[in-house]
Amino acid sequence: MAEITANIQVAPGIFRMSVAGAYAGKMGQFYMLRAWDKTPLLSRPISIYSLDAEEIHFLYQVVGEGTRILSMLQAGDEITLEGPFGNGFPELNGKVALVGGGIGIAPFYYALQSLPQADVYLGFSQKPYEVDHFKRITDRVTVNVGGHILDLVDYEAYDAIFVCGPNAMMQAAQRLNERWSGRNKVYVSLENRMACGVGACLVCSVGTTGGRKKSCVDGPVFAVEEVKSW
Repeated sequence: MAEITANIQVAPGIFRMSVAGAYAGKMGQFYMLRAWDKTPLLSRPISIYSLDAEEIHFLYQVVGEGTRILSMLQAGDEITLEGPFGNGFPELNGKVALVGGGIGIAPFYYALQSLPQADVYLGFSQKPYEVDHFKRITDRVTVNVGGHILDLVDYEAYDAIFVCGPNAMMQAAQRLNERWSGRNKVYVSLENRMACGVGACLVCSVGTTGGRKKSCVDGPVFAVEEVKSW
């Protein structure tokens, strides 16, 4: 068990949780969070938002019973963390764009700490959140509200593009990649439901050019051209 040091609502339905302790993890990896005994049955997969020597931070959206319980926790409460899980984003040379939509921005704050020269694109359907947080690290942040953030990305300007957001957004990234004939490397982080996080239950299975794969252990990051079903 670990102690929660903060659990702050940063926007309607969006919370940033900090947990004390020294944790490991690469950009794009996630932890399984649990703060209950039996119900709900499953832990919740939440990507690493930030990491330092004393704390780990998670940015999450309340979408069901598990995240609702998480949102009610306060500083001093205890939580169980398992991880890190998943493959994470690859470490590449060249110019990189980080493109997040909605709560899909969550893995990119930590990615930006690893790739401080990257350009950041943040898309929101309603009022933005955590933008100032990103701007503390870089001034290369582009924000769009109510539109399509991918429309603002110049594909020819980058060697690699990392995308995380709603499936419709990542499908759009795949179509753009096909239009540009795969000139750069595009990776997507899938937000599939996961039950175990270790590849045992197959809940997060995804269709790929290499057959069915598990988002939790084979992903959640995939090359965009590899994904066949979302």
